[in-house]
Amino acid sequence: MTAQHKAPRGTRDTLPEDQPYWEFVREAASRTSTAFGYESIETPVFEEASLFTRGVGEVTDIVQKEMYIFKDRGGLDLALRPEGTAPVCRAYLEHGMHNLPQPVRLWYWTPIFRYDRPQAGRYRQHHQFGAEAIGEAASAVDAEVIELLWRLYEELGLTNLTLQLNSIGDSKCRPKYLEILRDYYRDKLDNVCLDCRARFDRNPLRLLDCKQERCQPIIAGAPPITDYLCEDCAAHFSELKALLETARIPFTLSPRLVRGLDYYARTVFEVTPPDEGAQSTIGGGGRYDGLIELLGGRPTPGVGFATGIERIILKLQRQGVAVPQRERPQVYVAVQTPAARVPAFRLASELRRAGISAISAAGERSLKAQMGHADAIGATYVAILGERELAEKTVTLRQLAGGAQETVPLTDVVSRIRPSR
Repeated sequence: MTAQHKAPRGTRDTLPEDQPYWEFVREAASRTSTAFGYESIETPVFEEASLFTRGVGEVTDIVQKEMYIFKDRGGLDLALRPEGTAPVCRAYLEHGMHNLPQPVRLWYWTPIFRYDRPQAGRYRQHHQFGAEAIGEAASAVDAEVIELLWRLYEELGLTNLTLQLNSIGDSKCRPKYLEILRDYYRDKLDNVCLDCRARFDRNPLRLLDCKQERCQPIIAGAPPITDYLCEDCAAHFSELKALLETARIPFTLSPRLVRGLDYYARTVFEVTPPDEGAQSTIGGGGRYDGLIELLGGRPTPGVGFATGIERIILKLQRQGVAVPQRERPQVYVAVQTPAARVPAFRLASELRRAGISAISAAGERSLKAQMGHADAIGATYVAILGERELAEKTVTLRQLAGGAQETVPLTDVVSRIRPSR
């Protein structure tokens, strides 16, 4: 016998019973984005692989270990989207959005693909909600995107979250810090993981992003980058903190926080739940003032975030947050005789056209079995059509919850049901 197919490792099916959580989060994301003046954008699921190698960085874990890259039939190297910011920036360039009022405020809801070790709330195909504000360097825009993310979590009812905040400087002040960081690590390389030994030469800032337990004491002792910010970066960071305080958004300064992508500069931030380990971040982002230039555009500032939908839903479930449940069919049209099948189908169709959800019985079930089916799917009413009802042009309308039953003219079924909606 042929083996039964299963979803590929690191992927999952989102079943009907899961959908209320997804709809709850999606609606809150859309509503919050609109309140902040952000507009929706969708980009392709796959892009030219070079978009990510140039933008995300060739020595990042995403590019080296996690991207799904393939050749199309024309020999072009393509990649399934491993993150959302570079595609949005590509769209900004391709469609001339620099001609629009700046900053351009965009949000997206999209699947993300990374070949990574599956873990709670994180899959090889997972989903992100993200927002980008492109075309303005002021710290007020950084504060705006952070507030958008924070208000979303509040809207969803999530609690006990921590906003971690840092500045990693820019091209003027970061090179000096990187030399200081290398000097700190130089005599400690025998005590760090193999990945960190490679990062020492290729991308030393990523040393601070390592999640390996053996590297944590060394990271904790590393010199904080905020001690080496230039005057402009320090002023930008100081104003950002003041703005967040004004908006009453609590934050924790994390001077060794960096992000896993090369395009970040100045502001970086993450949001984490308490006591759930190093991989528990549910959202994060920062400023990427050099990214669009890397992609072939003129220097253009930008800032944004992404938050994992699966991790949000896992957090909602763990905190017991109640979400609106999916609507059940309001009417189940049952038949007692084969002659009632066509009239039953017609009645269900008329109910749906009137905005009342309805299902018509199918198959050869007995009336008792049909009643059981109606109860199992959560219907409110059963509309029964039998020989008597067909002759009298009526319907026997039974409420499943209390068992109340009445005979209703066919022409009155819609008006009789609608008041209960």
